[in-house]
Amino acid sequence: MNPKQSVVVVGSGIIGISVGLALQQAGCRVSIIDRGSPSQNASEGNAGAFALADIVPLATPGIMRAAPGWLLDPLGPLSIRPSYIFSIAPWLIKFWRASWSDRFPSLMKAQAELMSFSRSALERQAQLYRGEPLLRREGQLRLYDSRDTFRASSSYWQACREYGITYDLLGSSREIEEIQPGLSTKFQHAGYTRDWLNVSDPKQWLKNLQDQFVERGGLVECRDVRSISANSNTVEVYCVDESLSCDFVVIAAGAWSKSLAQTIGDDIPLETERGYNTTFSPGHFELKTHLTFADHGFVVSKVGSKVRVGGAVELGGLSAPPNFDRSKILLSKAKQFLPTMSTVDGEEWMGFRPSMPDSLPVIGTSPKQPRVIYAFGHGHLGLTQSAATGELVRDSILGKPWPIASSPFSPGRFRH
Repeated sequence: MNPKQSVVVVGSGIIGISVGLALQQAGCRVSIIDRGSPSQNASEGNAGAFALADIVPLATPGIMRAAPGWLLDPLGPLSIRPSYIFSIAPWLIKFWRASWSDRFPSLMKAQAELMSFSRSALERQAQLYRGEPLLRREGQLRLYDSRDTFRASSSYWQACREYGITYDLLGSSREIEEIQPGLSTKFQHAGYTRDWLNVSDPKQWLKNLQDQFVERGGLVECRDVRSISANSNTVEVYCVDESLSCDFVVIAAGAWSKSLAQTIGDDIPLETERGYNTTFSPGHFELKTHLTFADHGFVVSKVGSKVRVGGAVELGGLSAPPNFDRSKILLSKAKQFLPTMSTVDGEEWMGFRPSMPDSLPVIGTSPKQPRVIYAFGHGHLGLTQSAATGELVRDSILGKPWPIASSPFSPGRFRH
């Protein structure tokens, strides 16, 4: 490819902006279009974590034995809306298949390699785009309710050790309190990952990158894309008001990417995780580090000077109304686990996370059309893997080899 050729990126979230910056740096003429403002997507409402230690896929061996419980507990850490069970059944079958022992190790290896590359790509992005002042290098406490659940997590920590993620295992409330005061004394066991990073505010991080993309000559426009077609020479992006011609198009529209891929004939099993959180003004709790409550599927993190409580996974599609009872149950747990924290007057939020059944994103060239590149399906790891995804998409368009294996992320991996 001639670097001066034009690329349209569909999606102005953290993945789309990172793709745009990487292509722009390579000399491409890049436009980013989105049906709405970035404030309407998950890139601004997330927990702000670069979760580089989260190398274990969600579809772990034996997870489907818990499936009946998901339906019985709609407020649990991983739930499926009963009305959605038939719609999501094909995705669940692929999710179950990904958890088998013959598949799981290779999926974890691919995730770990992407995470390692994501760390170096993040450092490059932070250096290039003045991001270091927006980073928090304060580590993460992964907390367990009991000795039994802590012991059951040994495979997680073994995987971290195998793939070079440093950590300290803690065995008393005193050790935990030295890192984070104010936790319930019920927590006697934890793992501390010192190299964990957070962004000070995901909204500011996204704005900084978008501003610098525009300063360097990039274009960001509000357009509602309906379909895409391509031939051997060009791509047509059909919007509500007009069509745009370009040499390549990158679909990075998050949870809305599936319908766009279908317009060129690709049926990719993308589903939507509905994530919930509540953000509290300063003074509600003095947070020293990112907290992950491993047995409950939620986190507590700093966002600017505020505190955000969020997490859990609800599989319910794009059209159902939010169920903010999920936020409230997280807050009741947070109040138990952080007794001095005030949980009143918080701002509730729900966002859509694009999720693949094998927990790996879709990155690479469409099987149907080599001028269409996909970059979506990161689940709750979009921020974490955004800089790396930008570089991998750039290499795909420029015809350069990837620094990691590409086949685990191939858009065509589910065709058979």
